Amino acid sequence: MINRIVNQIPTPINAERVNTPQNSRIEQQRQQSFAEIFNEQLGTKELAFSAHALHRLEERNISLNDVDKSRLEDAVTKISQKGGKDSLIMMDNVAFVVNIPNRTVVTAVDNGNLKDNIFTQIDSAMILEKY
Repeated sequence: MINRIVNQIPTPINAERVNTPQNSRIEQQRQQSFAEIFNEQLGTKELAFSAHALHRLEERNISLNDVDKSRLEDAVTKISQKGGKDSLIMMDNVAFVVNIPNRTVVTAVDNGNLKDNIFTQIDSAMILEKY
């Protein structure tokens, strides 16, 4: 408790600063621009899967390896940069509906279940080339 109080007391101007991990982090943040910090924070959120999407992946025997997830994350980033909100991403005969601002896969449909499916309430689409 005392350490928390002491750390909150401002350091006098003429006093020497003790080089603690907290002070080093603060100095590093002061040297970064707002845009750098903002982009760093935006980039840290990884792609999530809704409960419904996880259920569909399991039900339809769709598996994603690390390369697939990386390709999907890259697609979400590109669509986000173009202003997409709810997007259909076609990757290797699987359709993913993704909420772009939340970086969340909402559902997944494989090639066998694509017949006569209609995707509504999407504002963008991206077709990824086969690897």
